[in-house]
Amino acid sequence: MQQELSVSYKRIWLIAYPIIIGSIAQNVINVTDTAFLGRLGEVALGGGAIGGLFYLSIVMLGWGFGIGTQIVVARRFGEGAVRAIGRTVEHGLLFLLGLALAILLLVLAFKDDFLRLIISSDEVRYTSIDFVNYRIWGIFFAHANFIFRALYIGIGKTKVITLTTLVMVVINIFLDYSLIFGHFGFPEMGVSGAALASVVAEISCTIVFLVFTYAKLPVNDYRLFRFKLFSSKLLVRLLKVSVPMMFQNFFSFAVWFVFFLLIEKMGESELAVSNIIRSVYVVLLIPIMGFASATNSLVSYVIGKGYQNQVFRVITKTSVISVLGVTAIVAVCSLFPKQLLMVYTTNSHLIELGVPAIRVISVSAVLLALAFVLFSGVSGTGKTNVSLFIEMLVLFLYLILTYVLASVLRAEVHVVWSVEIFYGFFMSLLSYLYLKSGRWKGENV
Repeated sequence: MQQELSVSYKRIWLIAYPIIIGSIAQNVINVTDTAFLGRLGEVALGGGAIGGLFYLSIVMLGWGFGIGTQIVVARRFGEGAVRAIGRTVEHGLLFLLGLALAILLLVLAFKDDFLRLIISSDEVRYTSIDFVNYRIWGIFFAHANFIFRALYIGIGKTKVITLTTLVMVVINIFLDYSLIFGHFGFPEMGVSGAALASVVAEISCTIVFLVFTYAKLPVNDYRLFRFKLFSSKLLVRLLKVSVPMMFQNFFSFAVWFVFFLLIEKMGESELAVSNIIRSVYVVLLIPIMGFASATNSLVSYVIGKGYQNQVFRVITKTSVISVLGVTAIVAVCSLFPKQLLMVYTTNSHLIELGVPAIRVISVSAVLLALAFVLFSGVSGTGKTNVSLFIEMLVLFLYLILTYVLASVLRAEVHVVWSVEIFYGFFMSLLSYLYLKSGRWKGENV
């Protein structure tokens, strides 16, 4: 019975690999955007980076709520309460669409003043505003996609995520090439074209999720999309789990946004190369995010089945696969850093700045392969308030160290990026200590 409860390497892999493949496809979008914008120059690259991070920082509120919903769906699935899954998904979708509308109105009203306050370069600021003007309209579809991901990861049927992200990639690459440079009769929009392409790609993802759900999932069994009864009690339960995840993800990306603002003060070249490093880094994180999502869902599932004693076994085995997978990818990147950077730019100065930074993020990626699995184990237990505390503490120290290196010591850009090593180490340590304490046992979701 316990073997069936997904403690085997095979079961972990079967849940994680579609998420990983989907993440690979999704991150092709990031690589493509960065590679194309790199051909437009340092200002376009830097402006697109800050505009993109501004959007991501905001949309991470929805992502966090989606993870909280995923935890609840996985717990209900483990308990065998499949009819409750539909109502959970419905309430999550309604909340996120309302949140998307509120965010849209705030961004439209205040984005210009906010970006003017924090970006010193006029050219970079104008480019960032142009990007956000288009990108923000995708937030409704991004939020809908988060709920669909929560549903499918929560019930362990993750292959659809591969399908939806492949569709996103094909559409985004075609529209990036067409709209950034003005090919195939499309207008030449530059950075704005990259933002618009991403919005259309998100819309296509939502459409595929909807079609797949009605074609392949037993909608009636799950009581999906009936929208008959609103339960404030259910919404409060969702918010109890999700709000710490919302703030955790928001602050995580907001701090990374501040990280790039501090680098922007170092110069346009440092900002441009950091955007390239960010793109490479995100690719290195692909398997990590897949195994982290699997850990989150599996931990909640086995607790729902009443097998709390298997939680550490799931986390340990997932950590092994995650670390080995990332180490293999990192080895290739470390051997060929120049060739990797030349995918993004032919500027020899940027390549020279980027080589040591590639080696720094290679080390931090291995640490994060362990850290994110342990950390997802904490949130998977339902103790999302604890995971929020861990994240906030580490991010506070991370931000102080970044400021000292970038603004006080005026360190080189690759030295500033070494704060990621600090982040991975302390995230691993604090998450492990909490899980080992056993204080998470008995948490109801």
